[in-house]
Amino acid sequence: MIPPATASSSKPAKRKPANGWTPGKSSELYGVDTWGHGFFGVNKQGHVTVRLADDEGTAEVSLFDVIDGLRDRGTHLPVLLRFRDLLHSRIAEINESFRKAIKETKYRGEYRGVYPIKVNQQRQVIEEISEFGKKYHYGLEAGSKPELIAALAHMHDPEAYLICNGYKDEEFIDLALQAQKMGLRIMLVLEMPSELDLILERSRKLGILPNLGVRVRLSTKGSGHWQESAGDKSVFGLNASQVIAVVDQLKESGYLGCLKMLHYHQGSQIPNIAAIREGATEAVRMYCDLVKEGAPMGVLDIGGGMAVDYDGSHTNFHSSCNYSVAEYCTDIVEVISQICDKAGVQHPNLISESGRAVVAYYSVLVFNILDVTSAQTSEAAPPIPENAPQNLMNIIEVNKVINKRNLQECFNDAMYYRDQMRAQFFYGAATLRERGLAEAWFWHILTRISNLIAEMEDDIPEDLRELSSTLVDFYYGNFSLFQSLPDSWAIDQVFPVMPIHRLDEKPRHRAVLADITCDCDGKIDRFIDKEDVAKVLPLHDLKPGEQYCLGVFLVGAYQETLGDLHNLLGDTNVVGVHLENGKPVYTHEV
Repeated sequence: MIPPATASSSKPAKRKPANGWTPGKSSELYGVDTWGHGFFGVNKQGHVTVRLADDEGTAEVSLFDVIDGLRDRGTHLPVLLRFRDLLHSRIAEINESFRKAIKETKYRGEYRGVYPIKVNQQRQVIEEISEFGKKYHYGLEAGSKPELIAALAHMHDPEAYLICNGYKDEEFIDLALQAQKMGLRIMLVLEMPSELDLILERSRKLGILPNLGVRVRLSTKGSGHWQESAGDKSVFGLNASQVIAVVDQLKESGYLGCLKMLHYHQGSQIPNIAAIREGATEAVRMYCDLVKEGAPMGVLDIGGGMAVDYDGSHTNFHSSCNYSVAEYCTDIVEVISQICDKAGVQHPNLISESGRAVVAYYSVLVFNILDVTSAQTSEAAPPIPENAPQNLMNIIEVNKVINKRNLQECFNDAMYYRDQMRAQFFYGAATLRERGLAEAWFWHILTRISNLIAEMEDDIPEDLRELSSTLVDFYYGNFSLFQSLPDSWAIDQVFPVMPIHRLDEKPRHRAVLADITCDCDGKIDRFIDKEDVAKVLPLHDLKPGEQYCLGVFLVGAYQETLGDLHNLLGDTNVVGVHLENGKPVYTHEV
């Protein structure tokens, strides 16, 4: 990435408070209180803060001060900040919410969470989860042989589960069975019917009875971007007839006593709680019938899907969720207990594979703005040349008659005459200078129209409602979208983005963010909004000699795992931040 120029500093020059604007207004503008989950806020100095804790209590730590501290230590932007306290808080919140739901509903089973390594497989993440999760007997989920090897290096709790999903060859199965023999709580999950023969073969060879789970393919789909993870077209899991075939084969071979778990997964980031309840209902009915078939069972793995409210809208939009962690846990426990009670089946132990919900808040990407290309707007009228061509004079005449009652007509006329000038240039009937003047007048007219629209509350012509997204500035950030925020490009994921300082000033620019890759897709033009996805981000102007720093929040899930080295830009600096004796301590991790 590009280091800052020597003369540049992230420390702001002294300035007077901005009249009429407060940090509280910035917090509301960027929705910090809605998506921050109590972890992030804005202080009186206009800085974004993160709430960290140590043995002495909690503290609101300024991200801007963190960046200054790192700069003084020679670590330049961009940087990915990891906050282990937020990781601990999410693990505790999920586990305590399940414990509370189990207690309140008098559920007769235990909850054991597992973390799917694929969501963020960085060593520091796995170590933190394994260490802090000990008191909850928090386990891991592996979907490949390398992930299984990584998981085994951190599994030291015989009461924690290690769930083995994904494709399994002979080496994978042998490794899992040997780990089970050593005393670990291994569950080998059948993803496809053909796996059963190989597992039973290796079991006989090694003399180890496997703990088997079966992943079922629900007809109940989830909701959101990953809803196809369930349903008839899902590439994962066994349908009802295949499940029965597995049960029959286990009966015939004398291994039915090994079938101890049912697993399902409706997809990641399920925004609608109704879909979660429906999926749990179908799954627990299958579970009860497997018990009646003679399988011992005892464990129900509900998979992942607990969503993160990225946009703070608390709706069933795909980047949000219409439920809290507590509501999710309560609904799951209630559905399972009610159906098991009616069926006369003992309540199973519950496992969830919530990865995104655990690690999303853990990481924040911070980068500086390198340059700005302003929109072709002009408050001042361009000059009028002598002997100007007729189409240019026509555009100038349009400018003279603009008012709130004829905005649509003036917009249409300006577009027409601008296009006529372009056509004349194409056929050699106008010079480059004449075309340039015509376009300067065109953008001046659009600026005036946009300003008048901003003063109007109603009766805005439909064609002009999107004008503000046309008159945007491009802010070039010192980061790679493909390395640090691949989901923004690949699936149009929206992340909270905002300045981490100067929040005591009103932002006056409508911006789109561009990265420094040589790729036209390297931009962010979708931002969180109170009602929908916004096409622009309010930002401040750049000040000479002062870095302007933005933060992208909730990037702890999948982004590091999926990011690549597009344009060979190299790795982003990664720094862990935690609190000791009330002060932030930095650990350079990458």
